[in-house]
Amino acid sequence: MALDLSLPRAGLASQRRAFAHYPWHVAFLVLGIASLGVWNLASASRSAHAPVWISQLSWMGAGAAVALAIGLVDYRRFMRGAYVFYALVLLLLVATALKGRVVMGARRWLAIGPLNLQPSELAKIAVTMALARWFHMDASKRKDGYGLLGLAIPAAITLVPALLILKQPDLGTALIVVAVGATMILFAKVRWQALVTVGVVVLAGAVFAYPHLKPYQKKRVETFLNPEGDVLGAGYHATQSMIAVGSGQGLGKGWGQGTQTLLSFLPEQHTDFIFSVWAEEHGFVGCLLLLALYYALVVSALGIAGNARDRFGHFLAIGVTAMLFWHAFINMGMVTGVLPVVGVTLPLMSYGGSSVMAVLMGVGLLNNVASRRFVN
Repeated sequence: MALDLSLPRAGLASQRRAFAHYPWHVAFLVLGIASLGVWNLASASRSAHAPVWISQLSWMGAGAAVALAIGLVDYRRFMRGAYVFYALVLLLLVATALKGRVVMGARRWLAIGPLNLQPSELAKIAVTMALARWFHMDASKRKDGYGLLGLAIPAAITLVPALLILKQPDLGTALIVVAVGATMILFAKVRWQALVTVGVVVLAGAVFAYPHLKPYQKKRVETFLNPEGDVLGAGYHATQSMIAVGSGQGLGKGWGQGTQTLLSFLPEQHTDFIFSVWAEEHGFVGCLLLLALYYALVVSALGIAGNARDRFGHFLAIGVTAMLFWHAFINMGMVTGVLPVVGVTLPLMSYGGSSVMAVLMGVGLLNNVASRRFVN
């Protein structure tokens, strides 16, 4: 008897309805940013020993395959495994702290066979999924909004991985995890008294924590407040970045013509400071184009969140939207001198396999929520 590999009629019908509502505009926006990212990396890595854009292209291909695979499974099924995935990521973070590879004084990478995984990137997705499940299951109990006690568990879900990441140390990624969690909590209807209390506690905590920061972290804050205070030392990154951004002027110097990039004055030009390369070579007009693409992507993601069929889908989309927004906002802010340099990548533009994979996993979840809006 022949083996029947066809989908059940109901399953096939559901897949067709999902495909009919697939958010192609989001897919094209992601493709557009990713294409510009690879093109920009080809210029940024000209002075490097290895053309990292080829490796980036491979990671984007693998990430796209993962995103498509995520899209084939109804996102509501992920709710069952949200806590399991969260626990697995916590274990990976602990394993990184114990056995991780040390690079430039930071223990952030975990060797798994031939791959070097950065579990902190997966923590953003894990926190998003865990909080989405919590807010979905807890909805009936919190009709009058969340008070301080009600926020205890969501805060713990956010802060536990953030603290593990901070110990690596990786201040930038820890801040992104906290920002994603805080954004999702704000969308969960929090009482204003609780917000004021949390704000006061955070401010007091920041003041208390400052004396306990590592010397290089203190130096970053001081350099942000006074960039000219140590131009050749702690302020070197920010200074060179602002020179690159400003020298692009209106239309830029052209692809491959950036002097800051060619002469390797710009540090980490293929990762944290990739936007500086783009600004120098494509100018103000090119920056407006890239900003417009990110703006359209974030607004589209918010639209998906607002039209989700249930709370789990709503909070999944909010978490992914927050991840995209805060990454872009903090990265562009730090390379233009508006924010301190904290080591945050620009989504789909900066080089990094784990970062690309996490972003495309998030996009896969986002498109999944959108395409199943009308599917039972």
